[in-house]
Amino acid sequence: MAFRFVRQGLALLLAVTALQVGAQDFPNRAITMVMPYAAGGPGDTITRVFAGAMQKHLGQQIVVDNTAGASGSIGTAKVARARPDGYTLLMIHVSHATNVAMYKGLPYHPVDDFEPIGRATSGPMVIVTRNDFPARNLNEFVAYVKANGPKISLAHAGVGSASHLCGLMMMNALNVKLNEIPYKGTGPALNDLMGGQVDILCDQTSGTVPSVKAGKIKAYASAGKTRLPQLPEVPAISDAGVEGFDINISFGLYAPKGTPKPVLDQLTSALQKSVTDPEVRQRLEAMGISAVPVDQARPEALRAHLKNEIDTLGGLLIKAGVKAN
Repeated sequence: MAFRFVRQGLALLLAVTALQVGAQDFPNRAITMVMPYAAGGPGDTITRVFAGAMQKHLGQQIVVDNTAGASGSIGTAKVARARPDGYTLLMIHVSHATNVAMYKGLPYHPVDDFEPIGRATSGPMVIVTRNDFPARNLNEFVAYVKANGPKISLAHAGVGSASHLCGLMMMNALNVKLNEIPYKGTGPALNDLMGGQVDILCDQTSGTVPSVKAGKIKAYASAGKTRLPQLPEVPAISDAGVEGFDINISFGLYAPKGTPKPVLDQLTSALQKSVTDPEVRQRLEAMGISAVPVDQARPEALRAHLKNEIDTLGGLLIKAGVKAN
């Protein structure tokens, strides 16, 4: 029995020593950045923008791995199980906080099983409707939604999605229940909104702003306390006196728990250089998304942001009784 414990302790010591030695010449090979959603969406584009920028500063290729499924939990679990040496990373948004509320028996914990590297982006949300929605301005929109409740259809991109969370927060803030229509992604939901089959969608500017500017849908408010730089003429929902409605979708970068600090420091440095890169900022702004200020691209900021999202958005799902199928 004593020999077994000695052997286990020796194995652990050797593993830690190997990680420390590996950290001294990190990186010396390609890095994998897991995006736990399918290729082609905003999250995939964001991941590829940062992979391209960070590899310039790290001197090694960063390969994007789209491991999708179960609201991002399959790809996230893959990173949680990976060797903690800095060569397998996770780029993920709000689902990292909300999946723990939605899935029973999740095979990882968003805090305990990961090392935060830093926030990467900040994406505001906007409330949009079909073009012939009857309200003429934000105040009329609020009054109409409160008066008609379940008669109004609220589209979203599926349970736990950013648009679903935004819709839940809007219903809570307005104290009203709308008729929720879930879709398999924002694309189909937006198509039906443009076609007039559904009434309202609350989603990220990256998907909605181009359709607003093209005159295919109407925008009533940003889902927060400030106006959107992409739509400066559109008021904030707080301008109508609506409180408790402020949601912003942020992507953050993580490594498996136990990744050596010197490796994390290098990754954070590369991320900070990337968020200040003019080309990165330009590409993100074209999507209606912003790179975070450099002081947010650090572990402490991402750790605090994740805790806040677990408390607020995870709590929102728990309150609504939302569970994954």
